[in-house]
Amino acid sequence: MSDPAAPRIVVMGVSGVGKSTVGAALAARLGIPFLDADDLHTPEAVARMRSGEPLTDDDRMPWLARCGAVLAAAPEGAVLACSALARRYRVAILSAAPEAVFVALETDASRVVDRATHRPGHFMPASLVTSQYATYEPLAPDEPGVAVDAGDAVADVIAAALRALGR
Repeated sequence: MSDPAAPRIVVMGVSGVGKSTVGAALAARLGIPFLDADDLHTPEAVARMRSGEPLTDDDRMPWLARCGAVLAAAPEGAVLACSALARRYRVAILSAAPEAVFVALETDASRVVDRATHRPGHFMPASLVTSQYATYEPLAPDEPGVAVDAGDAVADVIAAALRALGR
């Protein structure tokens, strides 16, 4: 049985913005597990992205349901790195994990393209960053979460996120 009061944090943003790096460091700081939504994609979805083809909502919605279910089931809470680019995607996660809060990592596209270009071994090519920015909808004031500057050092991003979340 999972504890509904345990922290359930989704570190979100476009590919290459630093979700996994920040998410893993945040989870370590909080002493809770880190989960990567990339691990929940089907092999078919990974192959499509690897070939440079963006996913559709038909591809994403079952994946987002898995993301929310895994986050909700984490007994002591967790930090999940997940793009969650559009409000409807965050709603899908919240439908399974209603206590989740989002930390939106934001920075300029040129920085992200540079990071994605030099990231070894990841299936998502830098060529898809533009489509991710086109899909991205910043957190609305009525959504649970905060936006932080991903251009800062990881320790500063984590500190800003924790302050904004009141932790």
